[in-house]
Amino acid sequence: MASKENNSGGIAETFKTVFWALFLAGIIRTILFQPFWIPSGSMKPTLMIGDFLFVNKFTYGYSWASCPTVGGYNLCGFAKDWEGRMFQSEPERGDIIVFKHPASEADFIKRLIGLPGDKVQVLNGRLHINSQPVDLVATEDFVEEYGPQGPLGHRPRCANGAVGEGAICTKEAAEETLPGGVKHAVLNIGNSQGDNTGIYVVPEGKYFFMGDNRDNSTDSRFAQPYGVGMVSASYLVGRADRVMFSSAGSSILAFWTWRSDRYFKGLE
Repeated sequence: MASKENNSGGIAETFKTVFWALFLAGIIRTILFQPFWIPSGSMKPTLMIGDFLFVNKFTYGYSWASCPTVGGYNLCGFAKDWEGRMFQSEPERGDIIVFKHPASEADFIKRLIGLPGDKVQVLNGRLHINSQPVDLVATEDFVEEYGPQGPLGHRPRCANGAVGEGAICTKEAAEETLPGGVKHAVLNIGNSQGDNTGIYVVPEGKYFFMGDNRDNSTDSRFAQPYGVGMVSASYLVGRADRVMFSSAGSSILAFWTWRSDRYFKGLE
């Protein structure tokens, strides 16, 4: 009998351990950090396909978007009509932010360009904020190999035209300085729909986002549902500060493909 009691006690302890481990993981996932794996090239060269990072969820406070999504359903989706945030802190221009797409609620990651009240426009591929062109200094071309990238097998677009498998794919690169002093790299592939836009006035409580890979980014320059449009504060998930590691292969588990130059890389 003692043996059965010991076995029962051992099983109960195991269940308790598993329960508390899952509970703690859920708390961390909801309140502190969210893992995020970069699936597309819209933020190159700042973020590469296969970068793995943790999103800091307490930077801007908490809203319904802070809750995990399970089986395609956000656990706090019932609160979507609430536009506020608990313990709210305002994001800063230049922050790299994960947010929920206003139409599909999929997780997107872009750079914050326009704050409430700003006027944002792109003219001949150059960003203007409040009628002033941002500083833009040409740098060396961004170079990568042409071929499938990541688990989805996306192939990069190249400024040097159509190239063959394994050939060098280049994009024009420049350093952009936003009002406030944030400097970051941007890429240009060629003439595109987003190179010349109207003037966007950012409403109160909303934000304007763009990808650093300007000609390969679905962002606030394009209206919903195909684009992102303006993003409400309640749709912000958190800020990305650092890449933990990066996989150049088709699986995050393929450790032999991890990029040696991206371990714990800070983001600008």
